[in-house]
Amino acid sequence: MNSNTFRLAALAVAAPVTLLAAVPAQAAPATPTTGGEGRASAVVLRTGLDVSLLDKSVQVPLKVTLNEVQAPASAERTALTVDLDGVEGDRPVSILRADVATANATVDEHKAEGYTNLAKARVHVPGLPALSLIEVEKVTSKALCEAGKQPVAESNVLGHVSVLGRKVTLSAGGPTRVAVPGVGEVTLDLSETETTSRTAAATALRLKVSVNPLDLNVADVKGEVTLAEATCETPKAPKTPEEPKTPDEPKAPETPEEPGGSDGGSTGGSDVKPQTGSDAGEAPTTPNLAETGGSSTTPYLAGGAAVLLAVGAGATVMARRRGSSRQS
Repeated sequence: MNSNTFRLAALAVAAPVTLLAAVPAQAAPATPTTGGEGRASAVVLRTGLDVSLLDKSVQVPLKVTLNEVQAPASAERTALTVDLDGVEGDRPVSILRADVATANATVDEHKAEGYTNLAKARVHVPGLPALSLIEVEKVTSKALCEAGKQPVAESNVLGHVSVLGRKVTLSAGGPTRVAVPGVGEVTLDLSETETTSRTAAATALRLKVSVNPLDLNVADVKGEVTLAEATCETPKAPKTPEEPKTPDEPKAPETPEEPGGSDGGSTGGSDVKPQTGSDAGEAPTTPNLAETGGSSTTPYLAGGAAVLLAVGAGATVMARRRGSSRQS
């Protein structure tokens, strides 16, 4: 069985003095593991009590935590007892004894989860060594935060619950009050849960305590006790890698404009049409001087030569006729 014992030094003081009665009960630290950016925590027992002592006029803050773990360093702790010395004289006070008391907190890149489990547990306070403040059969709390989902918080109180020796029926509709004459009063809140868009928190039992046993040198005990608490915060979703950009398709080369188009490049007021048939190209718009050897004056020269030739021929015929006339 795991146990944790806390001791107070005996002080003889005339004036009021505040001392720390307990430090958090911790097991060996868990090996850290790399997780996402989520958070999770779990604790089996947490007390925030003020204990007033009669003979020393001393008020002792009794702050104890059992099996408290936090992530992203995922961890698990199990301790079954918490004992406190120095309040009831030489007798130790067993703050908690349980058959099962575990706390787990885990975080990875997809989720964060806190979980506590407490079974067969008995909680005591100074001044009431034989009477349990509360006894529970089993209580659990769970907080789960998964990326892309709504966080979930749930608590369960199973089996019987006794407060100051009396069995009670807890109600989820509001707090339950238990008062014992000559002993004190306890108010219980059952299964508190709270969720937001990224967080969740669950507490199985929260007790507000006011006990005045006037026995074993204890005058008054006031404060709060929490059983089975779990919280979580959703990891941030990993960034989606950007898709590579598709390269632009190459543009088709522009077709050269034909002469005589609509942009004013043609002359003579008419469009030049391509030749059909075996010719592959367009009809030339100007003579190719290198192939013909002529020029723009060639038609006039040819016409003049024809005139001269006709005049010469006519003159020859007339001359022959005159010669024939003379001989006869």
